[in-house]
Amino acid sequence: MAFDNLLLGRDRDGRVALVTINRPKVLNALNTPTLDELRRALGDLKQDREIRVVIVTGAGEKSFVAGADINELAVQTPASGRDHALAGQHVFDLIENLGKPVIAAINGYALGGGCELAMACTLRVAADTAKLGQPEINLGLIPGYAGTQRLSRLVGKAKAMEMILTGAPISAAEAERIGLVNRVVPAGELMTAVNTLAAHLAEQAPVAMRYIINAINHGLEMPFEKGEVFEATLFGLVASTDDMREGTRAFLEKRKAEFRGK
Repeated sequence: MAFDNLLLGRDRDGRVALVTINRPKVLNALNTPTLDELRRALGDLKQDREIRVVIVTGAGEKSFVAGADINELAVQTPASGRDHALAGQHVFDLIENLGKPVIAAINGYALGGGCELAMACTLRVAADTAKLGQPEINLGLIPGYAGTQRLSRLVGKAKAMEMILTGAPISAAEAERIGLVNRVVPAGELMTAVNTLAAHLAEQAPVAMRYIINAINHGLEMPFEKGEVFEATLFGLVASTDDMREGTRAFLEKRKAEFRGK
């Protein structure tokens, strides 16, 4: 599938996909066509049984995604603004619930819609030069791609309030300290670190990973007791898989398991 604003690639084994937002002249800002291309690309990757892990990054050295397209935001009406936000939320919900790990390789500015995109990913690895934030307040706006919801769940209400109300970006080191990113590495080592992490995840049991993502994403929205039942149900389902039998057999036979996603 050809795209105007994305670059797609795979690792040598064909199990890790790399999605690069390719609008470096505008710091990879997300406009409507780019969001639609992301939706189509991730939809295809979700159905691709060969792909076990997806990496999302931005083209160039300056920016992951510096935000949404301000030209589009400036002309929104109440009705179109709501539709615009819902469309972006739909794309990011697809990423969050892809059923396979999505790693954000944050190589520079991750602001506004870029920060929201990163938060929708399963894991976030940032270059030490990256900056993250929700500066919509400076435009008289609020986050629209679920930034108020995901940020507060990741870092807590107080810190989310501070970041969104001030609009001030934070460093990668601060983002790691508050739990917004999982890991910070030197900028020159970012893709090596992300590829190493992706290769490790690609060796894990795909069905179990899908259920883990479901258990955490949906369980957090349930009362604890219902979350326990949800987890137990998923545990029962995964216990019926060939991967479970392979994993337990490999452990007992003291060899490396070869998971096939069945």
